[in-house]
Amino acid sequence: MTAKNNHLPDNKDLDAVHESMLDGLSQLADYFGFSKVMGQLYGVLLLSGEPMSLDELLERLDISKASVSMNMRTLEQLGMVRQVWHRGKSDRRKYYEAETDLLQIVTNIISRREMRDVDRALNVLQNNIETLHAAQNKLSPEDQATASLYIDRITRIHALFRFAQLVMTSILARLGELDVEEISRVDLG
Repeated sequence: MTAKNNHLPDNKDLDAVHESMLDGLSQLADYFGFSKVMGQLYGVLLLSGEPMSLDELLERLDISKASVSMNMRTLEQLGMVRQVWHRGKSDRRKYYEAETDLLQIVTNIISRREMRDVDRALNVLQNNIETLHAAQNKLSPEDQATASLYIDRITRIHALFRFAQLVMTSILARLGELDVEEISRVDLG
């Protein structure tokens, strides 16, 4: 059940869960290479029953407006939050709400960030292999041996990144078919 407003819980159990979630999401964000503040901002919005303004977010987390603004822009680019019009508010502030479709967030992050990074790495690796092949005839026998070693090792790394690209492409193709409720009932033990 979602709270109907943005107030902080008065109950110590609710408050403990709220703080635990913010801490856990900040740690998760950090683990995946995002800022901890980004995880906290997403958590506040996810646990909020109504959209919140930047001012409300900075007040809730006691962080600078610049930090809130920068991290919200990144969250928006990742599709984790969106700007919304807030009924009953006549001010000109921007309001945000969290994307609650977690599979959509995973899809966004894999397709926008991870695939881009893997593609970039594959291009660098391929360019290095081609550079070494082109230069090999001009090298001394000793340097040719080193270049061959480089080519072998870089080709292995390239194969690993290509495999990662294929896995991510397969995951993206199947995410739309997943039923999270069904998955949560699978007994792995």
